[in-house]
Amino acid sequence: MIKVLIVEDDPMVREINERFLAKIEGYTLIDSVSTLDRAKMVMKLTEPDLVLLDVFFPQGKGVELLHWIRREGMRSDVIMITADRSVETVEEALRYGAVDYLIKPFKFKRFEETLTQYRLRKKNLKQSENVEQDMIDQLMMRESGGARDEDEDHELIDTKGFSQLTYDKVCECIREFGEQTFTAQLVAKKIGVSRITARRYLDYMEKEDKLEIELEYGKVGRPKNRYKVKEGCWNENPEEETQ
Repeated sequence: MIKVLIVEDDPMVREINERFLAKIEGYTLIDSVSTLDRAKMVMKLTEPDLVLLDVFFPQGKGVELLHWIRREGMRSDVIMITADRSVETVEEALRYGAVDYLIKPFKFKRFEETLTQYRLRKKNLKQSENVEQDMIDQLMMRESGGARDEDEDHELIDTKGFSQLTYDKVCECIREFGEQTFTAQLVAKKIGVSRITARRYLDYMEKEDKLEIELEYGKVGRPKNRYKVKEGCWNENPEEETQ
């Protein structure tokens, strides 16, 4: 379970954050406090995995706590939750390592996406001793479609060295081909990974019975694998996001 500390001086917002957090699997609330001093006391006693942090407090700004966390060498991650839209505050928060920045007011879906993305990132890093460049790229940059839960379409890949985020990118790419065949090299070029990485994911999907392989024979050399989406896979229209 991911241990969370909420730091928010507005009791109504604090209660909403607590309710939202309770709805998301994999998280446990260790404390919910209203001051920066109290937050420091809690963190010295029980270092949380994640801090949900507001910016405006009577005794200072939340980014000062973020700076203090880094200065103390704590490993806690921080997600800013605030009404502060200033570029200066956003830049400062990112400079000190905030993993996300939620602007109030926001809906539960946006909160859920952020927490799901964070959980998947920690899980992917934990299950791999080493990472490839494409996995690092995905961890550093949020997917344009937002985070997806493990229960959507398929479970999180447990195979060592595989990334859920890369898997989702490959899925999105091959849907564009429709009934046409394609190669691992073409997929690699479209999503920005190596040909070997693309082929590993495509071969995995073939084992999942989502793709079929056709051999293309040339005049010389080994035959080339061409992939094709199996009939009946991913014909449905993608679900629209609720605004």
